[in-house]
Amino acid sequence: MEHIKAVVSTQSTGQKEDIHIRIQQRNGRKSLTTIQGISQNYDLKRIIKVVKKEFHCNGTVVEHAEYGEVLQLQGDQRKKMKQFLTQIGLASSDQIKVHGF
Repeated sequence: MEHIKAVVSTQSTGQKEDIHIRIQQRNGRKSLTTIQGISQNYDLKRIIKVVKKEFHCNGTVVEHAEYGEVLQLQGDQRKKMKQFLTQIGLASSDQIKVHGF
């Protein structure tokens, strides 16, 4: 966690737009959490690496035609992800919009 805080604090520009956290139902009880709107100034691959270890789930960075680069995590990680993003200082609580259910 300290490693990602160092990465975020060295960035010169902060998050300007809203971050949207959504859930997509797959089949049965399976679901995907998608995080869209994180600034391109941040290294998304490094963020996903830390998140995977922190939340004990799998995840990837996907190129979306409409939204650009989107983080995908297995399972319902909406609350954890919102708390994580505010805790590391990447975005304030009012910049993060949680959607679904």
